[in-house]
Amino acid sequence: MINNDELHDEIGDNHIASCATNPVRDDAFDITDDEKIEKIKKDVESILLTLGMDLTDDSMKGTPNRVAKMFVKEIFGGLNPDKKPKASTFENNYKYGEMLVEKNITLYSTCEHHLLPIIGRAHVAYISSGRVIGLSKMNRIVEYYAKRPQVQERLTMQIVQELQRALGTDDVACVIDAKHLCVNSRGINDIESSTVTSEFGGKFKEPQARREFLDYIKLDTKF
Repeated sequence: MINNDELHDEIGDNHIASCATNPVRDDAFDITDDEKIEKIKKDVESILLTLGMDLTDDSMKGTPNRVAKMFVKEIFGGLNPDKKPKASTFENNYKYGEMLVEKNITLYSTCEHHLLPIIGRAHVAYISSGRVIGLSKMNRIVEYYAKRPQVQERLTMQIVQELQRALGTDDVACVIDAKHLCVNSRGINDIESSTVTSEFGGKFKEPQARREFLDYIKLDTKF
């Protein structure tokens, strides 16, 4: 009979998500970023000491504080709703009616199972129903949802859903091609494999539009 630790390890090693939204507690923002940094700093210090590291060494002295700031301010900054980009849209005055594709958006995220990097590219497209969005906003939406403990399937869906809300249309698509260091640098140690996920909404569910989008991106990404 499998015990809870073995079950949780199996879920993590197989990259299985438990929910379609990020599992964030209701009290996640009851303390300030500075308070979080102080708490995480002590936890990182405890981990390093347990591993046997000498934190009096000049190279290691600042590591707990650096890691804590990186967690709160950078790689997990997308957990904070205050950092959500304003997805300003504009009237499609020039009546462009074909798909718009923003491909090869650089993506850095973190696997929520092992807290190791996910590195890849996102390819995003939409067909305007009357509104358009600035190109850089598409990059910022990808970045915002990527800067969390994530699973790639959820991230792909979140990008599409956010653009659908902003643009007022279902006609949005996203494909992500990424390497997971929890696969590449540990476990199976397969340095060549990458993971591809996709989410197609509205007209992109139709074979012709989907094929046109996939022809544009060609999935020839190099990492």
